[in-house]
Amino acid sequence: MVEPRDSFVTSYDQIAGSYAAARRADPRIAAALAAALADARTVLNVGAGAGSYEPRGPLVVALDPSSAMLARRPPAAGPAVRGSAVALPFAAAAFDACLAVLTLHHWPDWRRGLDELRRVSRRRVVLLTWDPSGAFWLDDYLPELASLDRRLFPPVEDLRQGFRASSISALAIPHDCSDGFLGAYWRRPEAYLDPRVRLAISSFSKVGDVEAPLGRLRDDLASGAWDRRHGHLRSLAELDVGYRLVVLER
Repeated sequence: MVEPRDSFVTSYDQIAGSYAAARRADPRIAAALAAALADARTVLNVGAGAGSYEPRGPLVVALDPSSAMLARRPPAAGPAVRGSAVALPFAAAAFDACLAVLTLHHWPDWRRGLDELRRVSRRRVVLLTWDPSGAFWLDDYLPELASLDRRLFPPVEDLRQGFRASSISALAIPHDCSDGFLGAYWRRPEAYLDPRVRLAISSFSKVGDVEAPLGRLRDDLASGAWDRRHGHLRSLAELDVGYRLVVLER
């Protein structure tokens, strides 16, 4: 789910296999996205990747700059186009709705991209993004990763005011989320020690060597220090870790 900044495209081309294996659509997130799309009969999925969250029922066209990611789409999936969110190869009002799942922060110009999504949508644009004003315990171990993501993700207030978002709602992440994005393992800290998990999280590809800070996490888990600070999370069924469902109505 990435746009054509050359290094990011190359990264996704390289990790496409691991990404498709670890980033399985979570049915609860999928249901929230489908409800936001409402009665749309045609949907453009921008930054579609392998098509994890494409709704059943509507005609879906996928767009992604990574040919390796598009090649991972199921054989029965709808048509796919290689391209960029900032220059959509479609006519105005070509689709009832556009869908963009955890991809805005990869676009070279997210404002221009959203203008393009609104241009080709007759009814609405549905976004899943992350609020960079939030905090997460992983920041204690990898502050440079958090700092980078906060520069890349668009401020939610910019979506509210600059793009007149009709609704912005918190999307609580279940403790057993099957989609392995960065915040999915908030109750499973051990997962971040697995290089296969990290390979499927694009944020890790943007920072250098993480062995030392993750070594501190490993030590804190072994000594019980992590549980003394954050153990209360292990009893929660879901948690708001900053993910936001945003709807821009036409």
